[in-house]
Amino acid sequence: MKKFNIIFFITLLFPLIGFTEVEPGGLDALTITEMANGDKKYSLSLKILALMTALTILPSLVLGMTAFTRIIIVMSILRQALGTQQTPPNQILIAISLFLTFFVMAPTFNKIYSDVSGPYQSGEMNLDEAIQSGGEELKKFMIKNTRKNDLVMFSDMAKQGEFLDSSEIPFYIILPAYMTSELKTAFQIGFLLFLPFLVIDMVIASVLMSLGMMMLSPMLIALPFKLLLFVLVDGWSMTVGSLVGTFA
Repeated sequence: MKKFNIIFFITLLFPLIGFTEVEPGGLDALTITEMANGDKKYSLSLKILALMTALTILPSLVLGMTAFTRIIIVMSILRQALGTQQTPPNQILIAISLFLTFFVMAPTFNKIYSDVSGPYQSGEMNLDEAIQSGGEELKKFMIKNTRKNDLVMFSDMAKQGEFLDSSEIPFYIILPAYMTSELKTAFQIGFLLFLPFLVIDMVIASVLMSLGMMMLSPMLIALPFKLLLFVLVDGWSMTVGSLVGTFA
């Protein structure tokens, strides 16, 4: 235990020793060099740091700025309506939701790649311009799929008033408005999906009560009938097709 404490102390001490030897100008590994043409050149370590930061916030971006929220909520409500407990499992639902998200977002991603990624890699656009252009494309998608009353609500709460052009709406207003609108739309679709299965549950429960089989679980008896109905109407194709069609 004493040897472990010594090793732990040394590992903590080494970074302190390294940082004390750095010149006042800053770390050489994290530098931004001003080029002759006015552009900025970032060091490799700074690029890696930016990449790791981007990977950290990527899940939040996927959840908050794409079609993933609506799709995963509808799929979860559908599983709950079927009464199949953990079938399909969470991993399958997330995989389906991600694939459908990529399908819905494909036009936006392709436009970002052609208009932003290509010019940035060829040097025709700097990093700030690339981030701004890519953000504008995502903003267009979110605005098209956000209810106007949600935008007005968050705009009033931020005391910004009305915007003459949708491109003037800042991200801190669009993001919560888009998430609120997505939640509302997802629950509306989930309600419509739940109704036919709720009718089956009520019919099965009424039949069992009329036969005096009160000790028999209605959910257990209703499950094969709900699965049969879902298969006969080609439920997965109908659900996925209708869900994708709700995006503008």
